[in-house]
Amino acid sequence: MMGNESVSVLHRCFAVCRLSAPAPPPPLPPLLARAQLSAVPQTAEMSMFKRFFKGIIRDRDDEDDDRDTAQKHKPKPYHGTVVPYPNFSASHDASVLNSAIESKGVDEDVIIAVLVRRTNEQRQKIKAVYEASAGTRLVRDLESALRSDLEDITLALLMTPAQFDAYLIRKATKRLGTDEDVLVEVLASRTNQEIRDLKRAFKEEYDTDLESVIRDETKGDFTEALLAMLRADKDEITHVNMAQAKKDAETLFEAGEHPQGINVSTFIDILTKRSGPQLSKTFQMYASASDVSLPKALGMELRGDIEDCLIDIVKCAWNKSAFFAEKLHKAMKGYGTCEDTLIRVLVSRSEVDLKKIVEEYRAMYDISLQEDILHDTKGHYQKVLLGLCGPH
Repeated sequence: MMGNESVSVLHRCFAVCRLSAPAPPPPLPPLLARAQLSAVPQTAEMSMFKRFFKGIIRDRDDEDDDRDTAQKHKPKPYHGTVVPYPNFSASHDASVLNSAIESKGVDEDVIIAVLVRRTNEQRQKIKAVYEASAGTRLVRDLESALRSDLEDITLALLMTPAQFDAYLIRKATKRLGTDEDVLVEVLASRTNQEIRDLKRAFKEEYDTDLESVIRDETKGDFTEALLAMLRADKDEITHVNMAQAKKDAETLFEAGEHPQGINVSTFIDILTKRSGPQLSKTFQMYASASDVSLPKALGMELRGDIEDCLIDIVKCAWNKSAFFAEKLHKAMKGYGTCEDTLIRVLVSRSEVDLKKIVEEYRAMYDISLQEDILHDTKGHYQKVLLGLCGPH
């Protein structure tokens, strides 16, 4: 969090959109147009915005957006680093794992080679065959055979994506104090279907509704934002509705000018229901007004969890790969390493967009993710992390 002398965090996010907008936006709604006319010069503020976003959140990558109708029927490009293993045999892999676990001293290299180079679907098949043939649970055998961070990441790889998300949420709400950052990261970055799968897995694994846990462990506007994301009703159409973007920009402005204070519910409603491309256009239109009263009001009204939550939603909408690259960088920056973050991000994104995250990391920090992992980790655990990242 930046100090009191800084402008609102949300406004910084809106401002970066203006920095990278490829072309002047369409005419603004009347209220925003009036705000633009009355805005004070912001040269100094924009300089600060540039410093703040340098190396943190890059311009939005529109690679996945269907801007051209002719592209809509093409297969969606795959940005994962883990691909299906060719000539896959679940029975062969199960036998290899069994031998590696039972060998004198445990053969960690073999365990890593099998699990890291198989997709999650293939790992589930290996687990089923192993348990049918060995008569014991693979997870339990690995818990006995492995230790520390290597054990943690190996067990994470054996969960389905929904089970892993449920585990992450459970862990974030069962600690001494709730890990709000993890709650927001998971819910803001998942698709509607992934959130529905997460809720189903959470109920099956822990015999309670996720919504009730969120209500018990959080409070206020932050609770409302999390529950809004849990509804899984976000628009996922990539086509941008320009009229809607202008309307939302106007609505956000009015919400910031509310006489009784910031109307946080309006921000939550728009930020949790619109698609990433749609929000990006709204941010561009809003930022072009250069109104200074809104960031001042936000700076006075928003603090703590809800402010952090909204800025993460904005970052995720603007450039999800850069959002995760920043998470990984912070996990290894300075003294000590946050192993939980490395495991959480690399496992959950390895079959989604980790290839793009690796590319963003190098662009943002002028060093490869693999190099930082080599500097900050060691042993067999390091080998798993590097294996998930793909070729250097």
